[in-house]
Amino acid sequence: MESLRMIENWPVPTASAAVVRADGSVAGAYGPLEHRFPLASVTKPLAAYAALLAVEEGAVELDEPAGPEGATVRHLLAHTSGLAFDEQRAMAAPGTRRIYSNAGFEALGDHIAKATDIPFPQYLHEAVLTPLGMTATDLQGSPAKDGVSTVADLIRFAAELQAPRLLAPQTLAAATGVAFPGLTGVLPGYGHQKPNDWGLGFEIRDGKSPHWTGAGSSPRTFGHFGQSGTFLWVDPDARAACVALTDRDFGPWAIEAWPKLTDAVLAELAAH
Repeated sequence: MESLRMIENWPVPTASAAVVRADGSVAGAYGPLEHRFPLASVTKPLAAYAALLAVEEGAVELDEPAGPEGATVRHLLAHTSGLAFDEQRAMAAPGTRRIYSNAGFEALGDHIAKATDIPFPQYLHEAVLTPLGMTATDLQGSPAKDGVSTVADLIRFAAELQAPRLLAPQTLAAATGVAFPGLTGVLPGYGHQKPNDWGLGFEIRDGKSPHWTGAGSSPRTFGHFGQSGTFLWVDPDARAACVALTDRDFGPWAIEAWPKLTDAVLAELAAH
C-alpha cells in the first residue's frame, strides 16, 4: 500500500506496520515485520482476549467480584473499577467513572491466575498466543503494559479480531461495543472525553475528539495505542485493521502522524 510509505517520514529510528483485511489477507506492510517492539498498552487487548477466553471456558464470570470492593471482572476490563491509574487505590465507586487503570488490568491478571491456578503470562500463551501462532510475542510482567511483539504476530491477532476463531463472535461483539455507556474520563494523551467510551479491554472510537485514529475512522472503530509509540485499530466499516509499532515513545509526533496515516490508509482501501 502506497499510504504506508508515509511512515518513512516519521521521526522514529525503527517502525513497522501492516494493514490487514477482514478476510485475514495483508493489504500492505512496511518495515521489519519480525522486529520485536515493546507494546506498552497495546498489551491490554491481548490480555483482555485471554480474559474473555477465561470467561468462555467458565474459569471466571464477567460479573463476579474482582479487584476493589464492589467491582467485577467486567469493571476491570472496562476501566470502571474505580482503581487509580497505577496503584491499587480506589478513587471512585465501581461503575461511576472511566478511570484508565493499569492497576485494574494487574488486578484482572491476578484474579484469573488465582481462578485458573496458572500464572497469567502462561495463561495468555496457552489461550491466545500459541493457538494463533504468535511465537514472537511474550509477556514478562504486567498484563497492562509489559508485552513484546512483532507486526508479523499482530497481523495474526488483527485477523482474529475481525473473524474470531478462538472466541465466539457474540463474545467479541459484546467486548467491542460500549460497556457502561455515558461515562466520562480522561483518554491518556488526549485529555478529557465526554463520553469516554470503552468496551472490554478495547477503546471505542465513537465521536471522540481529539483522537489517535483518523477523521475518516468509523465510530465503531476499536483498538488501543501504547506509550511506546504503538497502535492497533480495527475499523469494521472499512473491513480492515492497521497495526503500527515503533521504538519512539508516544508524543506530539504521534498525535500529528497517526491520524494522517490512518486517513490515508482508509482512503486507499476505499479506492480499491
